Amino acid sequence: MMAKQEPIELPPTITVRELAQKLNVTPIELIKTLMSVGVMAGINQTIDFETAEIVAAELGKEVRLAVPEAEEETEAVGELPQWRKWLMAEPEAKLQPRPPVVAVLGHVDHGKTTLLDAIRNTNVAEREAGGITQHISAYQIEHEGRPITFLDTPGHAAFTSLRARGAKGADLVVLVVAADDGVMPQTREAIAHAKAAQVPIVVAINKIDKPNAQPEKVRRQLADLGLVPQEWGGDTIMVEISAKERLNLDELLEAILLVADTADIRANPQGRVFGTVIEAQVKKGQGVVATLLVQNGTLRVGDVLVAGTAYGKVRALLDFRGQRIKEAGPSTPVGMLGFHDIPQAGSLFFKVKNEKEARKIVEERQEAAKQQTTPTPRMSLEEFFQRLQEGEVKELRLVVKVDVQGSLEPVVRSIEERAKHSEAEVRILHADVGNITENDVMLAAASGAVVVGFNVKADAAARRVAEQEGVSIRTYRVIYNLLDDIEKALKGLLEPEKQEVVLGEAEVLAVFPASKFGKVAGARVRRGVFRRNARVRVLRGDTVVFDGEIGSLKRFQEDVREVREGYEFGLGLKGFKDFQVGDRLICYTIETVPPA
Repeated sequence: MMAKQEPIELPPTITVRELAQKLNVTPIELIKTLMSVGVMAGINQTIDFETAEIVAAELGKEVRLAVPEAEEETEAVGELPQWRKWLMAEPEAKLQPRPPVVAVLGHVDHGKTTLLDAIRNTNVAEREAGGITQHISAYQIEHEGRPITFLDTPGHAAFTSLRARGAKGADLVVLVVAADDGVMPQTREAIAHAKAAQVPIVVAINKIDKPNAQPEKVRRQLADLGLVPQEWGGDTIMVEISAKERLNLDELLEAILLVADTADIRANPQGRVFGTVIEAQVKKGQGVVATLLVQNGTLRVGDVLVAGTAYGKVRALLDFRGQRIKEAGPSTPVGMLGFHDIPQAGSLFFKVKNEKEARKIVEERQEAAKQQTTPTPRMSLEEFFQRLQEGEVKELRLVVKVDVQGSLEPVVRSIEERAKHSEAEVRILHADVGNITENDVMLAAASGAVVVGFNVKADAAARRVAEQEGVSIRTYRVIYNLLDDIEKALKGLLEPEKQEVVLGEAEVLAVFPASKFGKVAGARVRRGVFRRNARVRVLRGDTVVFDGEIGSLKRFQEDVREVREGYEFGLGLKGFKDFQVGDRLICYTIETVPPA
């Protein structure tokens, strides 16, 4: 008699890859089993014990929850306050003036990046795909001996949430409006973000060098939105500039410093170290590289940071030029190497004593998040299949990969927004940062999904598996192209239009008895071609006497796939034997055409 196997011990949470190893099954088999119980999860995604227990039972395995070793009690970590509230807790006597942090907002192609390019005397604009800024970036310059930090935020409508985060981390906003274009949708959104963040606005009326520039019209439009120019008795400074011709840039920088001086922009360089994660990504040979904006204290190499559910020890700090530095004070943007996982863009980071404390905080946050929200699938497979069979829903399933954390949410949101205007639905099974890997393709293969990538590549293993499994991988460098292709794909999922295509016409010359069909027709192709897998319509005069499938197509007793114009042949039809000499035969197929 075989001894009963001991249950497999599992932790409270476990990745799909680790669970597959524990249960001794392949990751693809585990992913399919998860789908069968209504859970969509990628190979690196974490699931809780309850889900793992259900999946194990489906695979005939018994599991139990591992009992953790006793640990010292620690103070629970609650929800962190906003960084401005943290700043209020710093001793008043220790607060010192710090450089202003400026978010540059505005409509796409109104000249934000060109403006920063002119200020920094670099050439960022030409390096952007399609000339469009696709990520938040942070830079620092000096004007009259005083440093100013700029956040360059995307202007395309897809990146609304990025601009919102940019405004939240800023002390003031420079709103760039093209003098030849005026106020546009993203201009209004930028104003809304700045007002929501309660930060002052300086307006840069750009492109005044153009012959069709109308700066007064821009002022009127902005005044209608509540931004009244100072020269009209309002409190908004507006500076006419040309970023391309470098006109009046000094006046703009002076206006920024003037507004900054009226605000209480201070921090404690010796105080608690905290700030905002601007963006994060994985770089080959470096690991996770995060762009951080230090907002209080002084960040140094060797410090241990926590940001959301990510933590790490600072291995290196880089200034905006890519040069290594040892420390960074308030309002300084830095690149940081050392996070074990990719922190969420827009999250707050802060310094802790050591990595043990950091792990503890992250584990407690993960546990708290699990208690607050129980992950549930968007739709169970049973419900999905039932609705699909009933014709109620058609879905485009996607696995989405992008290059940096800051782009992930906007890209996903934009795809979902396109889906709102379509009868078809989009289900994003997995969305993450980094190049397209074999694991992404395996998930797509198991779920019938398409893999789309933004500013990423598919590695060799991913392409090999994609070819084997028949998975489509699409990569893009410009978001417009990605969204346009998604829209086309959604149209392709709609009920296609049916269209009849006539292949050929023949005339019945004789009728012969046949054991299988009762009677067959001897005919000659007058034009076109007759094919075995097509349909035939029998006309007697102008009356259709039969319309159906071909059962037999022969020449000289030999079965053939097709008969061309001028040749004679024998024809048997399924369910029809009443041929008469002189009948006209129309051979045709039904093809589907996607809606325009």
